[in-house]
Amino acid sequence: MNGDWLIRGRDGRLSVYLSTDDAVLCRAEHGPGGPWDAPRRVGGTQKLHPVLAVGQGADGYAHLVSWRPTTGGESGLVHSTHFRPRLAALDWMPVGHPDKRGKRTGTPAVAVDAQGRAHVFVRNTAGGVSMVAQKEKGGWDPWRDLKGGDVQEELAAVTGESGRVELYAAAPGAILHWRQEEPGAQPVLRETIEADVRPGTLSALATSPDSTTLFYADVSGDLCAWRPGGKPAVLLASAGPGPVRAVRCELDGYDCTLIAQRSASGRVAFAAYPTEQESAGAWWTESGPQLPMDAEVSLTVDEDDRVVAATLSASGGQLFLTRRKDEPVLALEAWRQV
Repeated sequence: MNGDWLIRGRDGRLSVYLSTDDAVLCRAEHGPGGPWDAPRRVGGTQKLHPVLAVGQGADGYAHLVSWRPTTGGESGLVHSTHFRPRLAALDWMPVGHPDKRGKRTGTPAVAVDAQGRAHVFVRNTAGGVSMVAQKEKGGWDPWRDLKGGDVQEELAAVTGESGRVELYAAAPGAILHWRQEEPGAQPVLRETIEADVRPGTLSALATSPDSTTLFYADVSGDLCAWRPGGKPAVLLASAGPGPVRAVRCELDGYDCTLIAQRSASGRVAFAAYPTEQESAGAWWTESGPQLPMDAEVSLTVDEDDRVVAATLSASGGQLFLTRRKDEPVLALEAWRQV
């Protein structure tokens, strides 16, 4: 899964999305902080490939993107919008293929601009990045080739506080950054820096009115943060091999960035530091039960602005959840299976 699959809907309820062998499932709180409903299939009965990208707009709507099999062993991308966690999502609608037709080309990424328009990014057959975006009054614009070369499969799409969409991608020895110059415009490649990124570790977060921050693990094992226009900063050693997740939250009155990663021991490791102040340092604290190798971590804040963390295993289908206690620093409740 690509993106934050644990989200808070506009009604305050939390929901999670899970990609299975041929479908996307959703689980949601029956009410804020309450019990959870059983998993429900999203977007109708179409069969899908086991891949999912999730993005959320300022309106709270979730935008889901996956690949579906078509004819002759080929595939096409599909999109669904989920307006509220306990309502049915819209049916999957085709949005095409970056090369007009063919097999899957990579894991998609999706971000939603200030006008509520989904922007879908995916690697194309040539090794660059292509994008398709919703029109403001319905339908989709044509596919656009954003260029780039030899990009890794997973991309990191993010919407800045300005409402403009940005994209990060890794290539051999480099990180590439695209950004919209104005709302609705095609993102342009703004900057490329030297970096040796470990595949599958990109995660981006809006961290100020003018900046987004990319988190990634490098091949030496360090967890790094980079904002375009500057140089990457080493935060600390990676806790484990998996992807990094990040969320902004208030801790003891300070605007902080909380990061989480599945640790080498199989538990969840957390670290926090003042937002955009990587020089302040951070350190890992492990929490929760030992998890399966395929377990993923996601972070959000609930309607009371408390940090919520979830882990989900596709092989076991087990969902574990914890919230921050009403105590100083980052004290978490006991993890519980829901």
